Amino acid sequence: MTISVGDKLPEANLVRLGEAGPEQVSVTELTKGRKVVIFAVPGAFTPTCHSAHVPSFIRTKAAFAAKGVDEIVCISVNDPYVMKAWGEATGAAAANIGLLADGTSAFTIAMGMAYDAPAVGMMARSKRYSLLAEDGVIKVLHEELSRGTCEISGGEALLAAI
Repeated sequence: MTISVGDKLPEANLVRLGEAGPEQVSVTELTKGRKVVIFAVPGAFTPTCHSAHVPSFIRTKAAFAAKGVDEIVCISVNDPYVMKAWGEATGAAAANIGLLADGTSAFTIAMGMAYDAPAVGMMARSKRYSLLAEDGVIKVLHEELSRGTCEISGGEALLAAI
């Protein structure tokens, strides 16, 4: 079942690469008492994710902050090393957008957002979506309906909805 507006985000541990190596990031702790934008992508370095989705949140970061958003994070079913390299390559790291790995797909599956695309070698990946969570509760959710597009899940569309 896909998660909906009004639902609490599922608890899962995501991973980021810190100074001392991989660090666990609890979704509950990340969102506790905070307004957090989360956007998820099928894969780091994939065309739409790299050239459209991440840049849309870099462009809108200041406007989200002006609306009281405490943090913006991107989640992908990749490992933390890939996510760190991708953050550096896209400028997301320099823009202070968090890049979190869901290497086991646990969060993605719990969200009801997992899919497989064996023809292109992508298994247990995340659908493209964005959301605003307040204290762990989803207030706005935009799931992209067409693969390879970034329209309703992009930064500008989510910003307009809040």
